[in-house]
Amino acid sequence: MAETFSSRFHVQSGSIHERWALVPSHIWPTVREVRVPSPTWVRSAALKSFTSSKLGMAHEQKLDMLLSSEESTAASFLMLYNDDWLPPIYPKCQTLETSASAKMPFEFEVPEKQSVSEPYFDTGDYHMPITAKSTEAQGWFNRGLVWTYSFNHEEACRCFMQCIAHDADCAMAYWGFAYAAGANYNKTWAMFDRDDLAKAFPKCHKVAQIALSKTGHVSALEKALVEALQKRYPSSDIPDDFDSVNKAYANVMRDVHEKYKDHLDVVALFADALMNWMPRKMFDVKTGKPIASSPVFEVRAILERGMAMPGGLRHTGVPHLYIHLMERSDEPEAALPACDIIRDLVPDAGHMSHMPTHIDVLVGEYRRSMTYNHKATLADDRYFAKHGGVNFYSFYRLHDYHSLIYACMLAGQKEKALEACDRMEATITEEMLTVESPPMADWLEFFLAVRVHVYIRFGMWEEILGLDIPEDKELYCVTTVMAYYGKGIAFASLNKLEKADAQRGLFREAAERVPVSRLDYPNRIVDVLKVATAMLDGEIEYRRQNYDVAFEALRQAIEAEDALMYTEPWGWMLPARHPYGALSLEQGMVEQAANAYAEDLGLREGLTRGHQHPRNVWALHGYHECLAEADVPVGSSCFCRLGNPSGCKEDSNDCKRINT
Repeated sequence: MAETFSSRFHVQSGSIHERWALVPSHIWPTVREVRVPSPTWVRSAALKSFTSSKLGMAHEQKLDMLLSSEESTAASFLMLYNDDWLPPIYPKCQTLETSASAKMPFEFEVPEKQSVSEPYFDTGDYHMPITAKSTEAQGWFNRGLVWTYSFNHEEACRCFMQCIAHDADCAMAYWGFAYAAGANYNKTWAMFDRDDLAKAFPKCHKVAQIALSKTGHVSALEKALVEALQKRYPSSDIPDDFDSVNKAYANVMRDVHEKYKDHLDVVALFADALMNWMPRKMFDVKTGKPIASSPVFEVRAILERGMAMPGGLRHTGVPHLYIHLMERSDEPEAALPACDIIRDLVPDAGHMSHMPTHIDVLVGEYRRSMTYNHKATLADDRYFAKHGGVNFYSFYRLHDYHSLIYACMLAGQKEKALEACDRMEATITEEMLTVESPPMADWLEFFLAVRVHVYIRFGMWEEILGLDIPEDKELYCVTTVMAYYGKGIAFASLNKLEKADAQRGLFREAAERVPVSRLDYPNRIVDVLKVATAMLDGEIEYRRQNYDVAFEALRQAIEAEDALMYTEPWGWMLPARHPYGALSLEQGMVEQAANAYAEDLGLREGLTRGHQHPRNVWALHGYHECLAEADVPVGSSCFCRLGNPSGCKEDSNDCKRINT
């Protein structure tokens, strides 16, 4: 018999043994039997699991008080776990009884119901039929999976929780939550901080187990997906080897795909499993050629077959993943058909509007990149207005601004770049940056340094010199070091070399204070600063007319830039070949300059596609200067062209469009 322990928990009657007490598990939404350690063991585990600085003397006293008697063990254990004092390590449980009406575990708060008919973001018309008791639950599931495919995993979890609120027995709602709350292509398990990982992995395991307990009356496909997810979260213990876990999940999803290869969601989920098994390791970083030992050929074949299926290009996940796959290859243009479809597929998912611009930049379509990154930021602004910035989606949101600014810079659009800087910075708050888990400053603070790149790109020396240095140089360490860098470049360009030297000294000191954890994902800021260090040395020594030293430093800057891991946009936003080419040309080293510009434009072999900037106005102009040998001004490809030198009539719409 079981006696009431509280409104939520029941304890089986019986004697308490020497080491273990019997209480039900809070892991399940059903009443289950679990063994709980004795007070001595609980106290020891709690103290060992966290540093003394986190627990403190007051917490130790609370531990002793809570664990003062054997009878208090069960309650204390639940309280300590709820306060995140205990590690998520439990013995296997044996079911005592099942109750569909049992309440959720206490750490799994179900929100109040919200109708799908209430005002909400526009997530398009995606639909995956599941076993659900109501159209409300189905609708929220659809939204949750759209957000998952669109890489807004927090909003996806909100939707899956709404699905649970409307149907507590919906297996796919729990599946969706567990799937979205775990690692993903842009945030692998290795990118979780310790606290984040300690909470996320056990939670995902527990919720995946709940999903499994709800598969009694679901379709064969749903059951297969839920069972496969158990391989992704095999236990509540954090694995020592995530590669083996990711591989096991990919392998079981291969079996699911073999049975349901014509189901587009299975196509997307299997491809995602393979890509998360070896993220960013499918193409050679130097050549862009496929790595045969990776599943790259399998992933590409799966996704291309999926896109060729009816509705494949309009599926939220399949073309999105294909873009992520192909952007790292030596033929990113293969993803252009996918880009053309998903730009407007999910109107309020900023990342989906943005994602095609990765390919746009790689093929030199900077105006299109500007258009759709701007559209993405408008969608992101709507999300920010509702949920604020203290969430991990802020990384994606700011990334969209970053991409917009980068495209503007490559297109020579100064005013639009500055406007985007203003809008981006207005949404970055100290409250966001001081979140410790996940460590938001490590992910986001570098965005505040983007303005320096814009000012340098457009020669705004006085504006750079007017930049304030942050008071909190630890929190704003990247902003600080880049401000010193920018001032050093500005003083050098103004030929104020003593002041440039002083800023270089401050830059070097500030660079030493940047922790290795700071990111311009996936690159470490300390690696990005290697470009800055060499570039600043080169610019200053050039103004001193130490040309050999200067050009050697600039070549080192190019090497450091080329060594960065591919990302779009680049954290180093002004290609090092541009100043190298400009200063080479100024010294009459035309061939050296021409080689630099040709490499940057992708007109010569040797530089990976990701490092090329085809058709950018800066390198095109420099290359034109290098090749110009005419003894007359050339304003057109043929002197037969009459009229306006700009190539169009001043009052024509085309001319107005080109010149805006």
